[in-house]
Amino acid sequence: MVRTVSENIEHPERVLIYGTSWVGDTVMSLPAIERLRRLFPASHIAYVARPWTAGLFADGDAINEVLVHRRRSLLDSLRFARRLRARRFDLAVLLQNAFEAAAITALARIARRIGYATDGRTPLLTHPVAVPPWRRERHEVFYYLHLAAEVERACARNMGPAETALGMGREDDSGDNALPRLRVSPERRARAHELLRAHGVAVERPLVVLCPGSTNSEAKRWPAASFAALADRLIEELGVAVVFIGAASEIEVAREIAHRMRCKANSFVGALAIEQTVALLSTAALLISNDTGPAHIGGALRTPTLVIFGPTDPKLTRPLSPTAEIIVDPPACAPCHLRRCPIDHRCMTRIAVEAVFRRAARQLERHLSVRGT
Repeated sequence: MVRTVSENIEHPERVLIYGTSWVGDTVMSLPAIERLRRLFPASHIAYVARPWTAGLFADGDAINEVLVHRRRSLLDSLRFARRLRARRFDLAVLLQNAFEAAAITALARIARRIGYATDGRTPLLTHPVAVPPWRRERHEVFYYLHLAAEVERACARNMGPAETALGMGREDDSGDNALPRLRVSPERRARAHELLRAHGVAVERPLVVLCPGSTNSEAKRWPAASFAALADRLIEELGVAVVFIGAASEIEVAREIAHRMRCKANSFVGALAIEQTVALLSTAALLISNDTGPAHIGGALRTPTLVIFGPTDPKLTRPLSPTAEIIVDPPACAPCHLRRCPIDHRCMTRIAVEAVFRRAARQLERHLSVRGT
């Protein structure tokens, strides 16, 4: 049986947060990271990121440094463990569920290692935490916040009355503290505007960003023909500028959409680093996306965001943001969470272009009226 964290943890000078692998998961873990910063305000906090997530922390203030783990082989992981060992961390908090995260921090001889008891890694953790029974019933944000709460609970014996009065040690956060947030400096926003201008995007028009891919699931993609028809209507009927974003693995999807369109739209698919994508989305009047990483980025930036859901459950992974909306028309077989549809992809094909266009037009109208444009 997995024990609940109960052993005392002294206030650490150096904390390592072992981050998640995917962009969306990283954004959903931001409230937990902020909570750990509040718990350890004077500690040096380092964050282990994958190359494609590191740029999310470009303008953040919860992390002191980002350590990029480029894993191409077992030897790379062993070298990374040696690198961590030299840094002499006191505590490791494993947001990632994988065995590798526990193995690396154990090899790095980090004295205290807290993480969920998943993937057969319990013997490698000094403080294994049981997966909460509500895991598949509540949003993923609370899964990470629960782990942060377990860290707080382990530190409770060292907390004084002032900290207790501030509410430390609560089971999870609510309200604004549970909402992921990303920040972009004015300088980065200005560079994003210059990038758009350099590629011939009419920056004087409202910018609509479309994200038509999904790196880890073909089933989450709204059809290319639908994205093409939507883009044409946005340009022709609303007079906006449209650009496409996505990972390098989604270039063919963008090309198919461009081939089907009557109008011209710029594609940045496969051309931007993650920090550039974040900055670009901070300038947008609207983001329309499948259930994938940029949808969470848009929500965390408070950019108006419309997310098309099909095989996944929006209750668990929708962008948790006051500016994000979802559009879903689930058949009886959804949510299936399959990466490829074995039948006719009805969860996505039944979502009409007209329905998405109407929702997009309403979001744009609200956004532009608030801005006074």
